[in-house]
Amino acid sequence: MSRYFLPVIYLPFLLVSSALAGGNNYKNFDVASYARVIDVQEMKDPAWLERSWAAVTKYVKFDKIYLETHRDTVMPDQATLDQAKKFFASKGVKVAGGITWTIMERNGETYCYSNPEHLKLMKKVVEFTAKNFDEILLDDWFFTNCKSDIEIAAKGDRSWTQYRLDLMDRTGRELMVNAAKAVNPKVKVIIKYPQWYDHFQSCGFNLETQPKYFDGVYSGTETRDPVNNSMHIQQYHGYSIFRYLENLNHNNRGGWVDQGGSEMPNRYEEQLWITLFAKAPEITLWPIGRMLAPGFDFSQPLREVAGDSRLAAMAGPVFEKVDRFIGQMGNPIGVKSYKPFNSYGEDYLPSYLGMAGIPMDIVPQFPTEAQTVLLTEQAGFDPNIVTKIKKQLTDGKTVVITTGLLKALKGRLDDIVELQYTGRTVATREFMGGRGPGVNKSDTDILVPEITFFTNDSGPVISALTSASKTSGVPILHRAKYSKGLLYVLTVPQAPGDLYAYPQPVLNTIREVLGKEMYVRLDAPSRVSLFVYDNDKFIVESFQENPVPTARVITDQRVTKLRDMLTGQVLAGTPQGSTTVFNTPLVPGSYRVFSAE
Repeated sequence: MSRYFLPVIYLPFLLVSSALAGGNNYKNFDVASYARVIDVQEMKDPAWLERSWAAVTKYVKFDKIYLETHRDTVMPDQATLDQAKKFFASKGVKVAGGITWTIMERNGETYCYSNPEHLKLMKKVVEFTAKNFDEILLDDWFFTNCKSDIEIAAKGDRSWTQYRLDLMDRTGRELMVNAAKAVNPKVKVIIKYPQWYDHFQSCGFNLETQPKYFDGVYSGTETRDPVNNSMHIQQYHGYSIFRYLENLNHNNRGGWVDQGGSEMPNRYEEQLWITLFAKAPEITLWPIGRMLAPGFDFSQPLREVAGDSRLAAMAGPVFEKVDRFIGQMGNPIGVKSYKPFNSYGEDYLPSYLGMAGIPMDIVPQFPTEAQTVLLTEQAGFDPNIVTKIKKQLTDGKTVVITTGLLKALKGRLDDIVELQYTGRTVATREFMGGRGPGVNKSDTDILVPEITFFTNDSGPVISALTSASKTSGVPILHRAKYSKGLLYVLTVPQAPGDLYAYPQPVLNTIREVLGKEMYVRLDAPSRVSLFVYDNDKFIVESFQENPVPTARVITDQRVTKLRDMLTGQVLAGTPQGSTTVFNTPLVPGSYRVFSAE
């Protein structure tokens, strides 16, 4: 046995399931919480359990709880688990199981899936959990970063990525799903994926195969602090990752938010409502133990339970408010962005574009039906991507590629338009073209890649001026005609966060090109986002730190007024060419919900 393993207790298994009836406290979604092993162990004390449950349910109406059966090689004893299941059943709460596959979470130590000792223990955990529950949720640690001697030998000549994709696919089928169903044929095994989807393949998450045999997926929509965090996950990401994982197999069971970022004004609440904007049928607040802290100091002992739950007090009003309107919203729509399986490059760019006011919809298959397609560097992983681009263009459609994809294709687009990615980077803070007179200025220097083109064969829609004399420049948005279609090249700054520094008129032109098939778009600063639905309803949210006195909402000309679905206020529009323009102020950390009429 590995020296890492702690003593594990196995008591007689119950043969009955505890996935009990309950739910529907809110009209349009369920709310769940998750109890780690450390939380479950505390549930042996009935008084503690009653007191803690009263604290969190004072503000939030829970429909389900996930009781964890393993984390860091620790398991709860059967008697405690039985008591917890009985307690929640008495409260009308559904009960499901949870598993976290860590050996030492604080060190990021995962299991080694070619180690027979590890697999033996894991099988016991799966069987124990399946005998207790009809539903099992795998926390997002079902990946591997192990490079033990056993794994090195098993990998052989394969890359770590290919080895882990094969390994975790096989382990998911045989150990997570088949072993669980052998014990309990009724059990549903759900895999939760974390936020870092562009890097999944390196640690074995296989989005091409796993959603086909797991009974559902779950989305990590926790985005936490976008600045003071090594991943720099943008706020919009909580929406875009849920929609992407939903597009895998249309069986996305819910979104998962933890307490990270809760000390920042509005950040915890934002994570909750953005998850629900994506039409998540369930949202999990992780973990219940952290919700019992009276403030934001989560290091105190679990047994110190306050009469109130600070996080629950923040979450409850969010759920009440969103439940008032989210059922009236149609299906989310956005600009189709094609991400082939196991691709990477220009990582998480759709979330930055979402923060720049462009509704995004990431899809795993090339969207031939879309009139406008955005292709980032990741599309270059498709060996047939140039053929697919040509087909879109000859069908009279629009394709927008990024400079990252132009670089990745290395001249393979020359049959469509002869452009060069020079490899040079230039600085700019002034722009010409777009929807604005003269020169538009940024407040800071932006480093952008340089591309060159043949004059009159294609041309820039927006140029960046790259010298103090304003006598040289590079394209920021470039256009080329081919057959009946249009190909655009969007220049992505060296730092994707510098998209926010593009002047508003530059962003407006990019929004117009990418969103020309949509009935609504924004004329607003960056870090104002638009969430659009297919029944003439949409949400405008400001992530700005300061008020936005006037954000302009631009709709099709058929729309003559906007009705605020929360306040009833009606905004009258001003006709402008083939569009109607509406003005609305926005305050920080807020959103407005509109019906176009």
